[in-house]
Amino acid sequence: MSAPLTLPRIAWGDPAASRRALLVHGLGSSGALMWRLGSALADAGWHATAVDLRGHGDAPRALDYTVAAYGADLAQTRSDGSSSWDAVIGHSLGGAASIVAAASDPGWTRRLVLIDPAIHVDGRDANVIRKSQERAFTDPRLDVVQAEHPHWHPQDQELKVDAVLRTSRWAVEQTSAQNKPWDVRADAARLSVPTHVIGADPAVYSLFTGTLAEEVIASNPHITMSVVSGAGHSLHRDKPDESIRQLLEALA
Repeated sequence: MSAPLTLPRIAWGDPAASRRALLVHGLGSSGALMWRLGSALADAGWHATAVDLRGHGDAPRALDYTVAAYGADLAQTRSDGSSSWDAVIGHSLGGAASIVAAASDPGWTRRLVLIDPAIHVDGRDANVIRKSQERAFTDPRLDVVQAEHPHWHPQDQELKVDAVLRTSRWAVEQTSAQNKPWDVRADAARLSVPTHVIGADPAVYSLFTGTLAEEVIASNPHITMSVVSGAGHSLHRDKPDESIRQLLEALA
């Protein structure tokens, strides 16, 4: 595996706040797209930091796009020097990479919240992700995003376009190509910190549901789960108010 990269950051809230959270975005996204959660955490008295993952946004480019490499980058990201994060919130790929980081270093964070995490991606889900990313990179116009996600906040629509334009298409393609299998179930089973999954509604679309969710939760008593009804995979953009409510409840 390649050497860890230093990831760029943006932040919300008072830098002197006593509670510090890390926000980790999903594939083809960016730290800026975690703005709704960052703002809510800041309003609740947290200092929230979001990073751009390798190959995304302003982050360095590399050749290694395994989930292990993404996780190694995160494990080097500390809240203040060598301090642990009070909470890490990861969406999709960011959730998988956060699991790897937390499993490799139990002192990295005191708590995990995983937003529809990409814990095991194969078959149909791998195909859905590939086609979704292909659509995004083929026609990254604002009106296309607005038509596909008319219920998203205008800033989410704008930032989705910005994220695609500033992300390496090759990096996204390699993330799928280099993770066969894409499977961090063993890492999830080793987690030793309280971990809550906020799942998407399987009636819309969810990566973490059914037998997979049952298996992962059964493998580790630290893992609990709730679901945001009516929300798809990007539930913090589909149903932000309910997603934030569940997030703050998980962090209480």
